[in-house]
Amino acid sequence: MTRRQMLSTVGNGFGALALAGLSQANPLAPRPTHFPAKAKRVVYLYLNGGPSQVDTFDPKPALTRFDSKAVPDSLDLKHAKGTLLGSPFEFRKHGHSGLEVSELFPELAKVIDDCCVIRSMHCDNPGHEIALMQTNTGRLITGHPSMGSWVTYGLGTENQNLPGFVVLCPGLPVMGNQLWSAAYLPGVYQGVHVRNREEEDPAKLIHYVRNASRSSADQRRQLDLLAKLNRMEMTRDGDDTELEAGIQNMELAFRMQTEAVDAFDIRKETAATRARYGEGFFANGCLIARRLLERGVRMVQVYFGNRNPWDSHSDIFDHRKLSYLSDQPMAALIRDLKASGLLEETIVMIGGEFGRTPARDGDAKLEFYGRGHNHLGFTMVMAGGGFKKGIAYGATDDLGWKAVENPVHIHDLHATVLHQLGLDHTKLTFLHSGRNFRLTDVGGRVVKDVLV
Repeated sequence: MTRRQMLSTVGNGFGALALAGLSQANPLAPRPTHFPAKAKRVVYLYLNGGPSQVDTFDPKPALTRFDSKAVPDSLDLKHAKGTLLGSPFEFRKHGHSGLEVSELFPELAKVIDDCCVIRSMHCDNPGHEIALMQTNTGRLITGHPSMGSWVTYGLGTENQNLPGFVVLCPGLPVMGNQLWSAAYLPGVYQGVHVRNREEEDPAKLIHYVRNASRSSADQRRQLDLLAKLNRMEMTRDGDDTELEAGIQNMELAFRMQTEAVDAFDIRKETAATRARYGEGFFANGCLIARRLLERGVRMVQVYFGNRNPWDSHSDIFDHRKLSYLSDQPMAALIRDLKASGLLEETIVMIGGEFGRTPARDGDAKLEFYGRGHNHLGFTMVMAGGGFKKGIAYGATDDLGWKAVENPVHIHDLHATVLHQLGLDHTKLTFLHSGRNFRLTDVGGRVVKDVLV
């Protein structure tokens, strides 16, 4: 085995920790922003599968009135067939803002005054795979960097002993690790996937972090030797990104041994704190996310579960069980960030890849009590990071089908998040295959009306 093959093989043991760009400067070191930033970090609570906007944060009294009636000819529902389905869940006004929230989210309703509810989101395709790619990477096809990768590429991270971008999911959502890929960006900016299952012992949760057979001093000597050999070859043969990635890969993994186990150890939280977040992998994920944000990780993404748990085609009452598992931990995270003062400089994003139709899925038979996919109008809930508090922005039509007032495309949302982080989305680019690529492709606008 050649040294190049050996480095590649060893580096693969750390998978998502790959780091390209061996130099005296640390590629994860914090970088200056394009302009003063309002936020420093992002947590994306991803309700994959497509939660229904008309059953959660976008009340539609007209839909209730027309329940079980045929879809009006004036409403072009395209792929949505069947009869209209009024929401079976009650909406009430909450807080000083009076924002209406469904009974499904009683805890989020208590912190709704800290939230900006964007009711006019839309993207370009109603398929899970494609919509997941677009909401995560800005593109309809694979092979492009994720938002978290662009954020860490643009800003670096504040803690050099932890990855800059961490993804928590008990398994894999549809499209898998392409959703947090760095693609053609240097590999260090790829999201590090941790399977946040019911296991709470970090020695088992992230068992690959510590080297049980070598002391820290031995590992340091080995890495120094490998780096020296690598620099010699680079001087002789020129840059080699795969070789660079293997070396920096191990450097980050070495540094993680000092802090990662503590960061992921939610057993150190008080019983009262654990009770506030609730039980389950999503609750644990939200708690781990808070601990990572507190330690300077730039972006954390928490997926609700594997595949498409919110994909309620057959029975919208599935949303009751799903909201029961997600409402409490999301509200607890917002409360904790606010109490510690971190919310003002942390962008909290809550939402899925699209919404759901106002009509029953399947056909006109009334026994169909689920909803189909809807990419033309859905809701995202934002909090912190300089977003306005206690407002609803934009609107869908009377039945909740399409964004008709102040529509916000996913490119617009990405541009706005980058703006709050101090980054101009048109200038955050990377030269690849002869072209400067960016998260927002050739679109995107900053939605200034939702910002303080």
